[in-house]
Amino acid sequence: MTAGIWLDVLDEMARTCREHGRADLLQAVRQKRAQLLDPTLRVLVIGEPNQGKSQLVNAIVNAPVCPVGDGRTTVLPTVLRHAETASATVVQAPPSVPGRPADAAGPVTVERTPVPLDQIAAGVSGAVGRRSGGGPAYVEVGLPRALLGAGLMLVDTPGSDDVAAPGGAGPIAALSHADAVLLVSDSTRELSVAELNVLLHVTRAHPNVAVVQTKIDLVADWRAVAERNRRHLAEAGVPATLIPVSAALRLRAAATDDHALNAESGFPALITRLQQNLAGKPDVLARTAVVLTARTVVEQLAAPLRAELEGQRAEEQSGPISRLHAAQREVDELRRCSTRWQNTLADEMADLLSDVEHDLRDRTRQILRMVDEAFETADPLVTWDTFQEWLQRSLIEAAEANREWLVQRCDWAARRVADTFARYGDDMLPSWSMTVPEDLGDRLPEMERPSIDRFTASQKVFTGMKGSYGGLLMFGLALTLAGMPMINPVSIGAGALFGGKSIRDEGRQLLRRRQATVKTAIQRHVDDFFVRVTKDCRDSTRQVQRMLRDHFTALTEELQEAIIQSFRTAKQAADTEAAVRDQRQREIRLRMARLAELYERAQQLTVARPAPASLGPRA
Repeated sequence: MTAGIWLDVLDEMARTCREHGRADLLQAVRQKRAQLLDPTLRVLVIGEPNQGKSQLVNAIVNAPVCPVGDGRTTVLPTVLRHAETASATVVQAPPSVPGRPADAAGPVTVERTPVPLDQIAAGVSGAVGRRSGGGPAYVEVGLPRALLGAGLMLVDTPGSDDVAAPGGAGPIAALSHADAVLLVSDSTRELSVAELNVLLHVTRAHPNVAVVQTKIDLVADWRAVAERNRRHLAEAGVPATLIPVSAALRLRAAATDDHALNAESGFPALITRLQQNLAGKPDVLARTAVVLTARTVVEQLAAPLRAELEGQRAEEQSGPISRLHAAQREVDELRRCSTRWQNTLADEMADLLSDVEHDLRDRTRQILRMVDEAFETADPLVTWDTFQEWLQRSLIEAAEANREWLVQRCDWAARRVADTFARYGDDMLPSWSMTVPEDLGDRLPEMERPSIDRFTASQKVFTGMKGSYGGLLMFGLALTLAGMPMINPVSIGAGALFGGKSIRDEGRQLLRRRQATVKTAIQRHVDDFFVRVTKDCRDSTRQVQRMLRDHFTALTEELQEAIIQSFRTAKQAADTEAAVRDQRQREIRLRMARLAELYERAQQLTVARPAPASLGPRA
């Protein structure tokens, strides 16, 4: 099977992407075409940190290129190419420009900074040759090796368990540009869940993936670990080959030219696999890559078509009759909504009046209780001016607090009524404003000073004379029996004592009468205050109720008109929509059939012959 067949399939995919208006997929297909026509085999080495990736690359090319050891971290990807003489260069792209599209026209100029061979480790760590503020960078190392000269290119990536991490370091290290992927995991442990997830992701886009189990020279039971890893790969459904190797044995064998030690290192199987992949890239590898690309392209192109077709079928099932029924249901729901909001408005306003009146009554009762407590001991003649100011201020505060609560309850009632229209939108409240009037105190009745009896000096003299006469007479008569005259010092003292007591008793009685008079006057004044404030609250509540009634009535009429208009429009457009929908469904089915034909044509690339041995056994 020649390369022209899979090229034709790729070209057909490109035309299909262009017809569907998918510039991103078209660019990906073009990149895949250029990659498969390139004879170079790009091998991407990925894995978690400290698994021996860099040592593996060094052992493959038999050169200490990638830095290894404790404290040495690979920050930039290392790309190994063939070169007549050894060299190292830090390649850095320019910084990305905000707003510039990824596929903007014009070549991208990269900055190449030579690095001495003895400073490759510093270059890989990003300390040498990398300009701050620039774009993605990687280290390119050229070596005179026959394996590299045959067309092999190795990419050592920074250690990470993130699949996207290798692609973020530079365009050449992207997974989409790799022809083969080697995931490195050492023999000290089995494959982790993160590594299996990485393999599942990679094998969906790459036909050639292998797991390299390193450090078998350090673990005595590495064969058992390898067997368990193969079982994990099979259970996870990962079509990847497992190759156990030892980079240390490979480098030692190369230094001593020991073929037996080299065979023990496991690298001959890995090198053979890479050579077979390189030889099979123009045919076997390319055909498998085209099949995977076709699957990805067809899935992404078919998904929106399938979703649109299902949407068309759902609309077809709804139909004009269903739309008429839906419009009728909307009318019925609006009728129920009208009943609900009217009942809600009436109930809320009735509860509001009851609660506001009870609140005002409770506040006035508290004031009256304080008045009773105050005038149990206080004399109105002494404290009236101060008390009148306090009473007026307390009544004003009570009226303002009651009015403020009325405003809050009216707003709450409006929102409760608007909630019945929640299915029609959020902005259903009327544009109104109700606040506490600033001149509320001027509207309240002023309390006049009640008429209070005073205990005058003449009244005190008269009361004292009446009391002293009784004491004088009583004690005088009693002493006459002893032979003393009626008027004597004892009877006079008793008369004075009785006169003082009479004055004090009469003063206390007058104080009680004054306190009772003031309490009665304050009770009448508070009752007048309650009646007037309650009347104002009722008037305000009725005004709010009428305003809300008019607003929501007009809103109901608008919604009803809109629903009827929608019903008419749906009925008129039903036939036209049905015709357009049928035409679009035919177009979608035709495109789906073409995509299926394209996918079937791509599948034929691998049906002609069984999977070649160059891809290795499936674990």
